[in-house]
Amino acid sequence: MTPSITDTLTPHRLATGAEITDVQGILSAGGLLGPEKRIAYLGLLDPARGATPEQEDRRFRVFIHDVTGGQPLDVTVSATGGAVISAVELDTSVTGELPVLEEEFEVVEELLASDERWLSALAERGLEVNKVRVAPLSAGVFEYPEEKGRRILRGLAFVQEFPQDSAWAHPVDGLVAYVDVVSKTVTQVLDTGVFPVPAEHGNYTDPELTGPLRTTQKPISITQPEGPSFTVAGGNHVEWEKWSLDVGFDVREGVVLHNLAFQDGERRRPIINRASIAEMVVPYGDPSPIRSWQNYFDTGEYLVGQYANSLELGCDCLGDITYLSPVISDAFGNPREIRNGICMHEEDWGILAKHSDLWSGVNYTRRNRRLVISFFTTIGNYDYGFYWYLYLDGTIEFEAKATGVVFTSAYPEGGSDNISQLAPGLGAPFHQHLFSARLDMAIDGFTNRVEEEDVVRQPMGEGNERGNAFSRRRTLLARESEAVREADARNGRTWIISNPDSRNRLGEPVGFKLHAQGQPTLLADPGSSIAQRAAFATKDLWVTRFAEDERYPTGDFVNQHAGGAGLPAYVAQDRDIDGQDIVVWHTFGLTHFPRTEDWPIMPVDTVGFKLRPEGFFDRSPVLDVPAGSQPASGGHCHG
Repeated sequence: MTPSITDTLTPHRLATGAEITDVQGILSAGGLLGPEKRIAYLGLLDPARGATPEQEDRRFRVFIHDVTGGQPLDVTVSATGGAVISAVELDTSVTGELPVLEEEFEVVEELLASDERWLSALAERGLEVNKVRVAPLSAGVFEYPEEKGRRILRGLAFVQEFPQDSAWAHPVDGLVAYVDVVSKTVTQVLDTGVFPVPAEHGNYTDPELTGPLRTTQKPISITQPEGPSFTVAGGNHVEWEKWSLDVGFDVREGVVLHNLAFQDGERRRPIINRASIAEMVVPYGDPSPIRSWQNYFDTGEYLVGQYANSLELGCDCLGDITYLSPVISDAFGNPREIRNGICMHEEDWGILAKHSDLWSGVNYTRRNRRLVISFFTTIGNYDYGFYWYLYLDGTIEFEAKATGVVFTSAYPEGGSDNISQLAPGLGAPFHQHLFSARLDMAIDGFTNRVEEEDVVRQPMGEGNERGNAFSRRRTLLARESEAVREADARNGRTWIISNPDSRNRLGEPVGFKLHAQGQPTLLADPGSSIAQRAAFATKDLWVTRFAEDERYPTGDFVNQHAGGAGLPAYVAQDRDIDGQDIVVWHTFGLTHFPRTEDWPIMPVDTVGFKLRPEGFFDRSPVLDVPAGSQPASGGHCHG
């Protein structure tokens, strides 16, 4: 018997400002907060499997940094019980550092402004220190044993001629500084020689670049006179068409979808317990000593959720919009609301199904629509949109949108194999944007498995005399060691997540199929530091047995961690994943060779994946969609 959602999934509520204040009070009462302490992360832990709302213990996980150099703490607090559950001291030389704090951004620039080596390098280039901005960048792990156990940021310089000037147009190449933000010392200034600072500005709102603004665009008005088709209850529980879900938010991951389920007749059928983008890394491909260390884990090191934008109607979101305003903690434990941080709306999405039948005379057209749940975040020079889409036919899709300003460098006079030229003397190193989706699956319950499906070309011969036959091959991924996989577009590779204990009316396991876009995974050498630290990005698919403490593909503390944590450690256990409670991890991303069209501001580029029903329903789930339910051009469809 197929379990109902109440047998499988536990409702999820957003953290409230009152709860964050309670956690702050509990930590203070326990002597864990004070003037020298900072909160590097505070997030609501998921409910225990199968817990009812009455049984749920509202637990928060908190990373506490000591600005004086004391040992950081990994703390779990029960807001329900009003007590500290655990407080673990961390040895950062082993575990890695806590995420980068916003206040540390200014420390790098301030320290360098009085460092004689830095000032001398600027003077040699004829630059005034008060016009030089320094990008505070995560350090990674390289051949510097003296950095082990120290909290390091690296700084690259850019010239800003006036407050509104885009400093990214004027990189100061050949120069980098390493800063210990705890001891507040500049540990190293590396100067490999003077490069001309590109002079042409990149101010993308300047009339000199824009020219006369277009006057040809006519208004597009998106209206829903009766309001949207979805409802929001309890602050974050969404019901739309036959979908139901809880919209969550985490300061590290951003938007998190909980309890995705679909109403199928009398049954509300679970599909995913928790869906998030659990990591994003941006590795750069310039081998020069000034930038060869560049690789940023925007999720694990910088926490994409804390930089979520407050979205504006007509700019970020268009139409009949419903906003959610998640509450997070600042560095001192005070609640901070991100006003309109999450945008929800419906979109018309073209044709859902169509047929004009010559025999029956039936002309059939139905229009599709989708529910969009999104947020945007700004991490330094780049801006990222995270978009989840739910469709009428049960399809789930994720799309990442990358925009903003590309990270720049000088462009070498003799050209480069690793850098694009964007403008005279201005370069942009090749790089990738690689994401890891964490999909805590629950297809009709927690008894799930994964099979790999490839197309098979059948050779001409007996039984296939005309050579037209082809088939497919499904391979069960029964253990974690077998489920570290690569996409293969030539063989049409997909992965089917199914429940062997739940069958459709044809007797087949119900499931969903993961469609990867098959873009390149990590391009750095397998022996490189980034390949060790971002091992998740070397493969397209990983499948693990669910464990509450296995939350991130890079492990809990990626900042200055040498590698091996996260997915490599999880799959090393080689657990049985056939008909078990499993998590599917999917790597996808963009490989960016910057174009002249990407300067001075980059038009959106997109990448993502789809999950489509595969035998989950007994027949098409959209037969009940009426004609005329969607506006068509010039009126309505009345088929």
